[in-house]
Amino acid sequence: MSTPSSSPADVRAGRLSTEEYVQRFADATPRFTNTQALLEAERCLYCYDAPCATACPTSIDVPSFIKRIADGNLRGSAKAILESNPLGGMCARVCPTENLCEAVCVRNTQEDRPVAIGRLQRHAVDALMESDKPQIFTRAAPTGKKVAVVGAGPAGLACAYTLAREGHDVVVFDAKPKAGGLNEYGLASYKTPGDFAQREVQWLLDIGGITIQTGWKLETVAQLEALRKDFGAVFLGMGLATTHQLGVPGEELEGVQDAVDFIATLRQTEDKATLPVGRRVVVIGGGMTAVDAAVQSKLLGAKVVHMVYRRGRDAMGASQAEQDWAQTNGVVLHQWLAPVEIVGRDGHVAGVRFADQALVGGKLQPTGREITFEADTVLKAIGQKLGNPVLVGAGLTLSGGKIATDDAGTTNLKGVWAGGDCRAGGLDLTVEAVEHGKQSAKAIHAYLKA
Repeated sequence: MSTPSSSPADVRAGRLSTEEYVQRFADATPRFTNTQALLEAERCLYCYDAPCATACPTSIDVPSFIKRIADGNLRGSAKAILESNPLGGMCARVCPTENLCEAVCVRNTQEDRPVAIGRLQRHAVDALMESDKPQIFTRAAPTGKKVAVVGAGPAGLACAYTLAREGHDVVVFDAKPKAGGLNEYGLASYKTPGDFAQREVQWLLDIGGITIQTGWKLETVAQLEALRKDFGAVFLGMGLATTHQLGVPGEELEGVQDAVDFIATLRQTEDKATLPVGRRVVVIGGGMTAVDAAVQSKLLGAKVVHMVYRRGRDAMGASQAEQDWAQTNGVVLHQWLAPVEIVGRDGHVAGVRFADQALVGGKLQPTGREITFEADTVLKAIGQKLGNPVLVGAGLTLSGGKIATDDAGTTNLKGVWAGGDCRAGGLDLTVEAVEHGKQSAKAIHAYLKA
């Protein structure tokens, strides 16, 4: 078993040259040229009752939008995408298409390679966003009805946009300085360069009828009751604001941080050279947040980055493509290790001690072996929870710590819907949050018309 060295913590900014930072945080997936997009679109067989469309949580008519790309009709292609998914541009960048639409593409059988649906979707939507007239939808006549949306993340924005198209006025309340939720604060910078999250928000707002109120946090039952009184309906899409704790000694040491906070800071820092990073980083967790934190630590100049998960690779929340991406960027993946103690020296983290695990009778059990990784920085990426006592106080029914709803997002409180990560059940994906917001908006529209 290795033990932490006696050297002081090595955490500093400016490990790389300016050119290296620019290069490392550039777009991870280069855009298709028009010729590349045309050639890729022509690989599509335009299947009837296409499995790719069924696999899409927002039910985008994939063969239809790809056929329009092949026909040179990028505007029509984007319209087909955004009609089903108003955040289709961001989803094209971050959606795990390898587990959804592309996983069921029939080209997998014929050529062992699916049509690049996600990249084609981005090609069409980006072309529209960069055109002279990017807003292709029109708002219905004002209804005079008002809806409150709590949370300006994917679910809240999709709900607000869908309602605004129907002519309702929507006020979106959010605690952060910018709208966008995880799209703005929770994704790796190399996935969404060029401030795309804010450009997409602006496109959504251009439909009209949507007001964003930032710096507003749901902290009292009285606030929720006021929303229910002042608005015709309320949609809760506040995401998950509280992170899980490891519950091991040393968690309070300097240098130990939640991965979501690390990613948020990185996303809001224009000059990456000003961001300090440890020479030796340990990321605890197995999901996409863990991958984003681990890879970006390496990109910032960390020498060694360990990503450690307590179960096997098959149980990791990160897709196989995400795991491969981490390893491509020099992250060392470990499985079957559970944190036992964060070791400190002079108040700062110096390492993490892990216990080797094995499945015994279907339950994780320590084998008796231990290993310690040296660390100047420890990033916790073990999941988030709702953690808002206001919801219980207001009488909302919870399931597994999240808001219980029906398929349309209807809660047990009259006039209140919920969607996104705060809603019980589901995959906790951006694309699913968009679908939640869209379906709740349809239900709210019907409710307001009744």
